[in-house]
Amino acid sequence: MDVRGLVRAARWVGPVDGVRVWSASWRRHRSDVRGLPPGGPARARVPGGALGAEPGPGGGTVRFARSRLLVRVFVGGAVFCGWDGAEPGPSYALGGELPEADVRAVLEPDQDGWRLVSERTTVLVSRQGAVEFRTPGGVLLRRDLPPRWWDRAGSGAGDARWVQRSELPADARFFGLGGRARGARLPAGAYRLWSTGRGGWPSSGERPLPGGEPGHPAVPVHTVVSDAGCHMVLHDCSREGLLTLHDGAEGAGSGHDRPAGCELAADGGPLRYWVLTGPPARLTRGWVALTGAPALPPLWALGHHHRRRGARDVREVTGTVEGHLGHGLPLAAVHLGPEHLEGGRAFTVDGKRFPGLRGFGAGAGGAAGEGVRLVSAVVPAVRAGAGCAVYEEGSAADAFVRDARGAVVRGAAPPGGTGRRGGGVVWPDFTDAAVRHWWGGLYGGLLEQGFSGVWHEGDEPWAAGAFGERTLPRSARHSLEGRGGDHREAHNVYGLQMAQAAHRGLRGLRPGVRPFLVPGAGWAGVHRYGPVRVGGAGADWEGLRGSLSALLGLGLSGVPLAGADVPALPEHGGAELFVRWMQLGSLLPFLRTCSGADAAEPWRFGAGALAAVREAFARREELMPYLYTVAHTAHRAGVPWVRPVWWHEPEDRALREVGDAFLVGGSLLVAPVTEPGAVSREVRLPRGRWYDRATGAVYRGPGRVVVRTPLSRLPVLVRAGAVLPVAAAGGGVELEVWAPEPGRRGMGLLIRDGGDGWDAPVVERFTSRLVDGRVLVVREGADGEGGEDGAGYPVRVCGAPLPE
Repeated sequence: MDVRGLVRAARWVGPVDGVRVWSASWRRHRSDVRGLPPGGPARARVPGGALGAEPGPGGGTVRFARSRLLVRVFVGGAVFCGWDGAEPGPSYALGGELPEADVRAVLEPDQDGWRLVSERTTVLVSRQGAVEFRTPGGVLLRRDLPPRWWDRAGSGAGDARWVQRSELPADARFFGLGGRARGARLPAGAYRLWSTGRGGWPSSGERPLPGGEPGHPAVPVHTVVSDAGCHMVLHDCSREGLLTLHDGAEGAGSGHDRPAGCELAADGGPLRYWVLTGPPARLTRGWVALTGAPALPPLWALGHHHRRRGARDVREVTGTVEGHLGHGLPLAAVHLGPEHLEGGRAFTVDGKRFPGLRGFGAGAGGAAGEGVRLVSAVVPAVRAGAGCAVYEEGSAADAFVRDARGAVVRGAAPPGGTGRRGGGVVWPDFTDAAVRHWWGGLYGGLLEQGFSGVWHEGDEPWAAGAFGERTLPRSARHSLEGRGGDHREAHNVYGLQMAQAAHRGLRGLRPGVRPFLVPGAGWAGVHRYGPVRVGGAGADWEGLRGSLSALLGLGLSGVPLAGADVPALPEHGGAELFVRWMQLGSLLPFLRTCSGADAAEPWRFGAGALAAVREAFARREELMPYLYTVAHTAHRAGVPWVRPVWWHEPEDRALREVGDAFLVGGSLLVAPVTEPGAVSREVRLPRGRWYDRATGAVYRGPGRVVVRTPLSRLPVLVRAGAVLPVAAAGGGVELEVWAPEPGRRGMGLLIRDGGDGWDAPVVERFTSRLVDGRVLVVREGADGEGGEDGAGYPVRVCGAPLPE
């Protein structure tokens, strides 16, 4: 008996609810003891020697003594490798039909095995089972050693544990894995591939593995950058995995390098993976071709969002809105958590405490003001008990997850959340298409109540617990699209499939409106449904740095749009930290601030802090045409909004180490302040000429420069020649053109649409250059040069052009 867990739970929620939480944890433990296959002897095996190969479309199958390997190249450049009969589909990562095989790629015999040559990658398969990926010029990018399996006695196919080791160039650097707080570049260590919760209950004393911080989606994608080139790997197995990274070392001469390496160990599931090669922009285009286009949020969703934690009634919400607008702070949406539910029942609104939300959400007069929208939290945990319509409908449709004995899995409710009273909570099985269809239709009730969007919470899925893992029993049974399986396979894709249900439901309910959905958890492919929210960061400087690292990592994991909550900081937490966090958030895709009973609103940190925050919001509003263009670019080509500074120059080794600055689009370099008391900071620049957007100061890269960082501003540098579409003072769009270098051309892009809906956008491209000491702007496709009128747009030239 875990007495300490019972005591902790009682202290957290009181003795009655504490017993319920402890009982739920004990039931989960007993369910796994009964429902999971017992451990036993396992026999190790390797592929063995090659027996032959069978060519097929885009590749073929290589047969070994104890396994077989399918290698196939697809249109778009992705290379698939599947061992032990693993096929490319079905796959949750793809979310649709497989791309067509590239029939130009042919598997043919080679000196020590077989060779598969495609336009972008050469794949070599040895007779012992090693797989090499090389550039078209023959330079080694990655070498996957023959895998090893441990077949459990009496277990079925797909239940074998396996390990795959890989060797990479000595200078290789790793990025991605769903965004980790340990740094934009992933340091050597072990990283758990398991979607984790965002706190809310006392720890049972266990420490997460290095890199396994709570509050990150389990996106099993990593990007590798080396002098040889870049490549991206998707490990297409939703089982729990542990990826261990090893840094390499370069020796004094040829043959003395120690290669970098990675080792993936998984407790069952298919051993299959995808590899994309090429420069960063090509990787993202290939990723979109393989997994689908990222969701494009409506224009209003790029504004400032705010969550009033623990709001007791509509007056507190209205007061929050009045406070922001009254202090000159723009506000696009207010987010309500589970506290607005009626009796904890899903998809309801407590009409007594929150009356008139329909009018509030429509911005119909009153204190709310025009244009402030409402966004509702949706949690997968459904209150179990009579009177909850969602529970009754789901029970009739057999929509809830069951345990190995066939009983519906029940858990304790979180404090103050859904289903605290009564029979606890149950969870829909989102791996069943019929359940997703039913659940998606439920969002119509929120739209009728005046909500304009939703954010998901607890979709890891998270379950209250006093000890052990805070999720569903690993033995819980899931449909898995009719194949059948347990939670070991379904856990990582649970949030992804919940997001799919919501997105498709919202699209069906309002076909002419782009859904606004913010998943909190997910897997490879979650980018198709909305910007991912990084939560759980500590309200301190370390949390600020960790949030930036996570966002850079998500962008290199195939999730181009994401944002980090600005945490609810107490008034005594310091104005400086609050301002620096707001400055960073002001240039992120999803900006949400928080306040509550134990946290202060922006105007409570002093007049100086309030002025700095106003300035940050004003800059975001001014840059909105440019930022909306960046969002469109992410939607069209998968290019991250938050990009590492090496994005255009991955060959620069020094830039690969930079994790405290980032690019927004191709023109802006943002250098946030992440240390207390800083009045200046060092920035490592990519090559070329850069301007300080606030002061006009000129810097030259590559190299390190020092920029001033007073509390009043965030250092933002602009690439020479950039054509930035910005909001004009009198309305509309103007072109902010920064003088190009002599003999060089600058570029700019403007993508416009109605701000919502599915109409094709208008795409306009601009170039800038110096002619006789004068900056000229040309719109692509225009008849002749636009000159200073920008082919129809007002032009504002910034920066001093140097003589040619």
